[in-house]
Amino acid sequence: MKVKIKDIKRGQNDRLADSPALEEAAIRTLAESIRSEGLLQPPVVTEDLELGAGFRRLAAMDLLGWTECEVRVIPGPLTETKKRIIRLTENLQRADLTAPEKSLSMVGLLELNPGWTNKELAVHLHFDPSSVTRYVAYRNGTPEVQKAYLAGQIDLTRMYAIVKLPQEKQNGALALALAGASRDAIEQSGRKARAASTPTVRMSKVKIAMPQGASVVVSGPELNMTDLVELLNETLKQARRAAEQFDVKTWVRMMADKARAAK
Repeated sequence: MKVKIKDIKRGQNDRLADSPALEEAAIRTLAESIRSEGLLQPPVVTEDLELGAGFRRLAAMDLLGWTECEVRVIPGPLTETKKRIIRLTENLQRADLTAPEKSLSMVGLLELNPGWTNKELAVHLHFDPSSVTRYVAYRNGTPEVQKAYLAGQIDLTRMYAIVKLPQEKQNGALALALAGASRDAIEQSGRKARAASTPTVRMSKVKIAMPQGASVVVSGPELNMTDLVELLNETLKQARRAAEQFDVKTWVRMMADKARAAK
């Protein structure tokens, strides 16, 4: 549907009020993109032409001197929740939207709708539920962890690894992350901390019953739970690498050869 741009009810652009220079630069860049590529994603409006999403696109078309544009019309009134869902759904497709920006937008929707679960939010956004859980998990962090994540000092994966730890361990893990530690290193430090806080039980042979009558046997010199997890993780990595090229018998023989060579 094509409408006159002047007839669209825009409301206020909060980003222009907060950072006018940055917003004006973004609008100019978008105008150049629309000039060369055309309008790839029409603004979203209600049936009475209230703008749901696309303030920058309209401003860019103003710069280009356009008087009409295609729009996508959504039925019904534009509630605050619907407006935020439309904008966030569109923004999630943008490569330049940072992880903290996605997190804040998702948390804003949850605060606006306190009865929603993470899974319900994911349904509204047409987004993977496990990803939503990660993006909103920063709320479980200490104030220091939240501040570091929202400031872009640590990425999403390391933030998620940190907030899964008890709060009294999080700032120590944050220090590791700020020093450059990877997510795996942070998770390993958490496992070691948990192991240190409980009496250590060691076994020279561990037999794990699995579904369908299968079992996994791990033996070694006095294994504790941390040792077992690390061995199983490494074994799984090796098996996944070999799965596309070798059968199980060949892989077992290769692993035996590798173990002998390491002695």
